[in-house]
Amino acid sequence: ISEAMDALTRRKLVLLASEKSFGQIDVPQIMLGLLNGTTKSEFQNEKSYIQWKNRQANILEELLSAEKSVGIFLAKIRNFEEWDIKMSPSKCREVLFSIRNIASTLSSKPGNSGVQSETYYWSAGYPFNMRLYEKLLLGVFDILEDGKLIEEADEILKLLKSTWPLLGITQKLHDVLYGWVLFQQFVRTEEAMLLEYAVRKMRNMPSSEDAGQNEKKYLESLVCYNHSSGSEIRLNLVQSILWSIGLWCDNKLLDYHWHFRQKPSLFKGVLSMALAVGNQKFDASGNMELMLNASNEIIDSKVRMYVERSAEAACKRVTDGINIGSKVDKKHPLALLAIELKSIAEIQLTVYHPVLRQWCAEAGVVSASKLHRFYGESLDPFLKNISCLSEDVKQVLAAAILLENYLIKLHSSEQIKNGMHSPLMFDFEREIGEIARPIILDWVIAQHARILEWTGRAADLEDWEPLSHQQKQAASVVEVFRIIEETVDQFFELRLPVDITHLQALLSIIFHTLDAYLQKVVNQLVDKHNLYPPAPPLTRYKETAFPSAKKKLVESVVLDNVVNKKLDALTTSKLCVRMNTLQYMQKKISSLEDGIRESWSAVRVFKDQTRSDEDSQWTSNGILEMCSESVDELFVATFDCIRDSAADAIKRTFEFVGARVVFWDMREPFIFNLYHGGVEGARLETILPQFDRLLNNVCALIDDTLRDVLVKSIFKASLEGYVWVLLDGGPSRAFSDFDVVMMEDDLNILKDLFVADGEGLPRSLVGEEARFAQQILSLFSLRAESVIQLLMTSSEHSSIGLEAHKYGHRHLGDAHTLIRVLCHKKEREASKFLKRHYHLPASSVYDEGATEDASMKSPLMADLIKRSASFRWSDKSSSSFRSLKKKIQEATSDFRHVGW
Repeated sequence: ISEAMDALTRRKLVLLASEKSFGQIDVPQIMLGLLNGTTKSEFQNEKSYIQWKNRQANILEELLSAEKSVGIFLAKIRNFEEWDIKMSPSKCREVLFSIRNIASTLSSKPGNSGVQSETYYWSAGYPFNMRLYEKLLLGVFDILEDGKLIEEADEILKLLKSTWPLLGITQKLHDVLYGWVLFQQFVRTEEAMLLEYAVRKMRNMPSSEDAGQNEKKYLESLVCYNHSSGSEIRLNLVQSILWSIGLWCDNKLLDYHWHFRQKPSLFKGVLSMALAVGNQKFDASGNMELMLNASNEIIDSKVRMYVERSAEAACKRVTDGINIGSKVDKKHPLALLAIELKSIAEIQLTVYHPVLRQWCAEAGVVSASKLHRFYGESLDPFLKNISCLSEDVKQVLAAAILLENYLIKLHSSEQIKNGMHSPLMFDFEREIGEIARPIILDWVIAQHARILEWTGRAADLEDWEPLSHQQKQAASVVEVFRIIEETVDQFFELRLPVDITHLQALLSIIFHTLDAYLQKVVNQLVDKHNLYPPAPPLTRYKETAFPSAKKKLVESVVLDNVVNKKLDALTTSKLCVRMNTLQYMQKKISSLEDGIRESWSAVRVFKDQTRSDEDSQWTSNGILEMCSESVDELFVATFDCIRDSAADAIKRTFEFVGARVVFWDMREPFIFNLYHGGVEGARLETILPQFDRLLNNVCALIDDTLRDVLVKSIFKASLEGYVWVLLDGGPSRAFSDFDVVMMEDDLNILKDLFVADGEGLPRSLVGEEARFAQQILSLFSLRAESVIQLLMTSSEHSSIGLEAHKYGHRHLGDAHTLIRVLCHKKEREASKFLKRHYHLPASSVYDEGATEDASMKSPLMADLIKRSASFRWSDKSSSSFRSLKKKIQEATSDFRHVGW
């Protein structure tokens, strides 16, 4: 409406209102007032004028159609040439006056319904009055944002109320028309606020019982004709509006999964509107009966119908697209169908069910049952043909279980919320569980041989080189755990019902796989005693100034080829990689156990149907809780045993590495050359650089977490080797009191080497480990008489069950140790004692070199150990001493070469 048109209309209306000849103003009088004296010169162009004039004529024709003569006058008005050119202004006024008289006559007639303030034009002006009121109601919307109401909307509605007597609007008509306008605007804009206003207006609309008989009669006279299913339906205006709104809402709600997929937030409003406009039903004669305030049962039934029909539509839509999707995703159609139906169930539960259950508590049950039944019809034939755990079977069964789980959740949602339980649908799971249980077990068992084969191959091909500078373990152990974890992942990714038997089979595979690998690693080691050199025969120290023929020492025992081959492969660097590998196993075993426990707690456990319900405990999700003690026992039995085996393997390897470093890698400089031919010329400091390089090399190869343990093992082996030099060093080693001082310095140097200025082993630990070696040195610092006395009293201690402190296989105060101390003392008394009582040969008659441990092999030492309790080294037991002397002579006769 232009400003010029607005000004013209206002001017004409003011002029009309000033005429006192009119009583109550009605629409025909307004139309005639606007036409009176209006010419084309008051419009911007002729076209606009003609359109405006014809509009007024059309309104008059609709309102005054009861008088046929009005048509002649209106024809003149519509004829531009006759009305605007040929006819004079007076003639035009006469035509308008004639129409006015007709309008006055009609307006004087009473209304048809007897409603207060009703005029003839209430019924005669229908449907024009209603459409005009609709147009007036549109004034509440913002021109720039048609989805918003203007701030002055309430004021406009108050102003429009003054038109009610003129247009035949009652409160009920206003409510339904305003709600209709709001609803149509919502349909155009999808603005949720407008829908909320419309729903509120419909709910507040007065019921038919609140209206009087006259108003009911008036409303029934406002007839509309609608078309449904090819037939025409006769309704009154209110019914027609409510029916139209309900029809639109039904169309959306009967497939709400599709229509609200993009804007689910509108679902609640549309459902509220559908229920607010009431329940419409038609009687036998075709008349519609409208129930605005329907009972809860009727509302519940209506919502159920929406849920069922929407689920059916969604299922049909999914089925139509499954075959195409199956080819694209390369999945079995039934697996894809289950995935799609689960998606529908998820949306139903999270988006729609919270709204639906406000009117229908069992909406979740209805939806879940519909989806369950639909999928079950397709799944049953597939289940009957399952014979093995193929990829298709895995896909379909897993997808079916996931769907069932979610349908159960949807089915039980309202009952769980209210703290109640309902009978759940375990059709899929029970049937799938019974079918899957044996084939899953067969699958797990089949993995056993495959994994053992791969593990054995990985171990056999292992060259015991580190993966990288950062990853110091071997490649084979990484491969072994990769295979195990891959199998575990495959097991849990089945996502099928399993029981404790399946878990037991899986853990059994893990146990045997890791145990087989550990056995291969451990069996490649050799006994560390193969590394120890044979001890030379016992001799007594004797210096000689004259050269004489010397007896050759017995050659070292030659190791067999198998042991030699193993020792060649067991280099120190490769042993370090083995220890790193075993340590890596320890860490991975813990993480593997944690991962399996976590996965097991999340799986759906198969319920044994042979057990009674009283023997089973169910969570709120319907998942059987297995006896936690039985499961824990399985984990403990499997992983603790593997941990113990790995720990034992690490311990054995540590001990072997220590012995390997000292008695094999350092054999020549340390075991054979230390103090060889004299202490002063073969001190420990001469081999320290070599010792230090070897330690640095080992520390660079070993994992940081194992460094201190390995260094401690090497230190213990070094002390064992040092004691071996002192006690089993052979004829080339004899020590004076002056030598002992240097040897004590050497022992301190050895300890300092491993303390490493505080960066190595703790000094307290080093001191504790070196105590036995220190005590051996202290025996060398004693006079020969004191050592001899200790040798005598040692048998007395043995006789009453007292034993000296043990160090490895040695005893500090036993005959083995004390005799060897005497054998290596540079003291005449010691030599005389050994010659007199043991008839030991002098050290000077032997070539320097290694020999068999003749002393250990002779019957003397064995007999001395067995019968030590029978000897008394005292002045009153000379007969016992003579008996012992005789036995010693007999035992040493095979290797003595000089006479007494």
